[in-house]
Amino acid sequence: MGPHPAVAAIRLAVRRALHDVLTDLTDLTELPRIPSGGRTGTRTRTRTATGTQPLVLVACSGGADSMALASALAFEAPKLGIRAGGITVDHGLQPGSDLRAAEVVVRMTALGLDPVESIAVRVGRDGGPEAAARDARYGALDEAADRLGASAVLLGHTRDDQAETVLLGLARGSGIRSLSGMAEVSGGPGRSHRYRRPFLQVDRQTARKACMVQSLPVWDDPHNIDPAYTRSRLRHEGLPALEKALGKGVVEALARTAQLSRDDADALDAWAAEAETGVRDEDGRLECAKLYALPPAVRRRVLRRAVVAAGSPAGSLFARHIEEVDRLITGWRGQGAINLPGRVEAQRQGGRLVIRQG
Repeated sequence: MGPHPAVAAIRLAVRRALHDVLTDLTDLTELPRIPSGGRTGTRTRTRTATGTQPLVLVACSGGADSMALASALAFEAPKLGIRAGGITVDHGLQPGSDLRAAEVVVRMTALGLDPVESIAVRVGRDGGPEAAARDARYGALDEAADRLGASAVLLGHTRDDQAETVLLGLARGSGIRSLSGMAEVSGGPGRSHRYRRPFLQVDRQTARKACMVQSLPVWDDPHNIDPAYTRSRLRHEGLPALEKALGKGVVEALARTAQLSRDDADALDAWAAEAETGVRDEDGRLECAKLYALPPAVRRRVLRRAVVAAGSPAGSLFARHIEEVDRLITGWRGQGAINLPGRVEAQRQGGRLVIRQG
């Protein structure tokens, strides 16, 4: 008799993610095969160029989603010749958070993960409490992955999290890239494939059920039900209200919207990257007349790329900033320079758009 359906679902999701990690490693000796039936075929112990097995970490808070992910990683990784470890981040935002982190370390170790670490961080204030905690968390995960030489870090975001992210983007009016939600694979410069989200097609209830049937203890973060946090209000008030008004299936529809939006945004980004070379003169300056001829969605992407390249932080650059720069092209009436984040200025001079740090 096979595992419970919930357990089977999370293991399959993790197995696919691990297979993708192995595919992305260019120095494999032999790639483990996953037939359509779901069982692992070849079980070659994959090694990197240094002769060691690749390491995959799970970011685990102790909640149901990440504990389900940790258990599936511990089960699947050895069959593919992968070392599995875990990291828990202590944000220090609640009394006893260090004790909670220590308990999570014990639970991950009991699953057979190794190495396992708890990392304490100091959460700042930039961008609000949720954004500041997220920045601190990813900073800790990046440091641990670099230090331990991990090939990937698995994150426990579910389909429900994706739906919430889409709604938050919609509320901000941030455009199609924001509506595309979280990517299955992401990372910063030089680590574009570091973070993997195997559960974006798995609902939160399935992850919790998998923990229950495996008798895995879970920790429910009180911040997840605190109405002071926007995502918490959306989770417990906004989404239930939408489902009551529109019927079941809202979460699935929003997750599907994220994927469709991501496909469109990726295509437009590629178009903008190709178009950018054609709207610059021989000195590399942007020509306003050529920019004006581009479709608005492509032109604004070209402008955003140029502003970021000039030194404006991408995370501080919002749609309203790009709209102001765009008006130098489409609504030129002799207006002065536009001040942008990162002390960057955009100014129209003699039919050219000059973007530079002031």
